[in-house]
Amino acid sequence: MPELPEITALAAFLVDRAAGEQIVAVHVASLNVLTTFDPPASALVGRTIAGATRHGKFLDIVTTGSEPAELHLVVHLARAGWLQWSDALPTAPPKLHGRVALRVRLADGSGFDITEAGTKKAVTAAVVADPTDVPGVARLGPDALGPDGTGLDAEQLAAILAGQTSRIKTVLTDQKVIAGIGNAYSDEILHAARLSPFAATGTLDPAAVERLADAMRDVLTDAVRRSVGEKAARLKGEKRSGLRVHARTGLPCPVCGELIAEVAYADRSFQYCPGCQTGGRVLADRRRSRFLR
Repeated sequence: MPELPEITALAAFLVDRAAGEQIVAVHVASLNVLTTFDPPASALVGRTIAGATRHGKFLDIVTTGSEPAELHLVVHLARAGWLQWSDALPTAPPKLHGRVALRVRLADGSGFDITEAGTKKAVTAAVVADPTDVPGVARLGPDALGPDGTGLDAEQLAAILAGQTSRIKTVLTDQKVIAGIGNAYSDEILHAARLSPFAATGTLDPAAVERLADAMRDVLTDAVRRSVGEKAARLKGEKRSGLRVHARTGLPCPVCGELIAEVAYADRSFQYCPGCQTGGRVLADRRRSRFLR
């Protein structure tokens, strides 16, 4: 799933490649992708891409024109979505219900596809005058890198976490509490902070909250630094290359050498280091136990 660093990088990539270009065609190839109908996607045709930004894990492509002065194409890439850029985009519309959910072609012949792998279709796009008209954006909590993009300090993070009782892994990935962090970077942040994914948020002492704040800032800003400036096609590989525990089950931890362990639930999993995070204890896995301790 694209998270804060990748969406930040995609926004920067679009600003570099598409800012100032006029949209000449918009093709909606999946009935599920568009969550708004007024204005229609065709309202973007003839408008100019003015920039792109991020709201949590939502990509916001800003267009300018007349009536209204601004229209936003707000995209959520979900778990399996991506933005694929082409300097020479095909003029023919994409196949209905195929891998391409939405195509935007620009006047110079370039453009991008919003794609989604797999059969479960969860990518969404909305055409709105105000990004907060998108319910998912309106519900977002404070950004994981803070209002100025430099990260939350321990005091700010403590205020956000106050009253939370769920496991810290769950809280970090709850977009209504903290916006921008998903499964992969929460694993990396908890590893850097030396915290168990199952730690109860309400039991974290000030020292643990400070470690968590430092880890959030360091992990996310480093990922943003490595990602921004990369081509869209290279961002997934760049993300994988920087991961220490996520998706590395059975490999040695680069910090302590302990083998990375995994907990699976529903249709996904997360990873952690028993040596760094749980005092050597292997957490219960539903594949081996009916209950998670």
